[in-house]
Amino acid sequence: MARALVGWCFFLVAAFAVGVVGQHPPYTPPPSHHTPPPQSQVPSYANGQPYRVNYNKPNRIFTCEDDWGDTCIAQCPDLCPKSCSMSCSYCETTCSTSRCVEFPGTSCGDPSFTGGDGVTYYFHGRKDQDFCIVSDVDLHINAHFIGNHNPVNERNFTWIQAISVTFGDHRLFVGARKAVEWEEDEDHIEITFNGEPINIDTANNAQWVSKVQSGLSVQRTDIVNSIKVDFANVFSISANVVPITDEDSKIHNYGKTAKDNLVHLDLRFKFHSLTDVVDGVLGQTYRSNYVNKMNVTAKMPIMGGTPKYFSSGLFSTDCAVSKFQHNGGASHVRAMAA
Repeated sequence: MARALVGWCFFLVAAFAVGVVGQHPPYTPPPSHHTPPPQSQVPSYANGQPYRVNYNKPNRIFTCEDDWGDTCIAQCPDLCPKSCSMSCSYCETTCSTSRCVEFPGTSCGDPSFTGGDGVTYYFHGRKDQDFCIVSDVDLHINAHFIGNHNPVNERNFTWIQAISVTFGDHRLFVGARKAVEWEEDEDHIEITFNGEPINIDTANNAQWVSKVQSGLSVQRTDIVNSIKVDFANVFSISANVVPITDEDSKIHNYGKTAKDNLVHLDLRFKFHSLTDVVDGVLGQTYRSNYVNKMNVTAKMPIMGGTPKYFSSGLFSTDCAVSKFQHNGGASHVRAMAA
């Protein structure tokens, strides 16, 4: 009996061993010589939609840092694989031919603004004139408008070609150079600080830091035509230079000719220290007591009152709704930036 039990146990052990040995080993994929690309630390978006970066596509890829110092990697969507603008603040790319993404503080195209209250509206201004966009106690921003008249439909179109930023005793200028023919790899952006040109290397993330105003810097968010101005604890401005393409003109009846590509700025503003008296085309929408009087149900809500926003010059602070205080503002700005 004992011998039978031992024999039976030996048989079971042998059978188990044969079964294990006879099975195929678990599949192990062969080692890959392709190193997967790094993944974005910040979710990226294209034209307002979530978008996963694909390194196997020829679409243009941008890399920069967002407002919190995290790496942002985003890619032009298939709709515009080579030509799009990038906002590092929001880690988002936007086709130059597509509708602007409606984030608070955005100004783009024939200029539409998205106010601090989240409502998008149009302010057409006038060709070759300046208007105050934001006017506060210690900060004043004007915009210079260019335009085009289409005789076919008797319409006038305008775009923002340059902005001026006045704070304390300082003056910052950001503008788009005119171009008869648009060259995507050519830099069309112009920046000056207190009248002196700011020259920044044409390299992604190249940066200029002011030696006279603490906390002020300008950084390239692309090799050409895209920059971000930061003034610590006061404001952040992203500016992209874009043309009106033939496709844009065909869709919107802009009447563009071969003589001018109507190069202009698409802008995004972020403000950190506005007071509750702020005014201007965009600024007023950040007041806590702001009441929107536009017809927001219209297809194109339009902000009127053009004369009261008119400024006598790009760096003038004399618009009818100006709140800028030359003396009181300077000390407050220095305190905020310190």
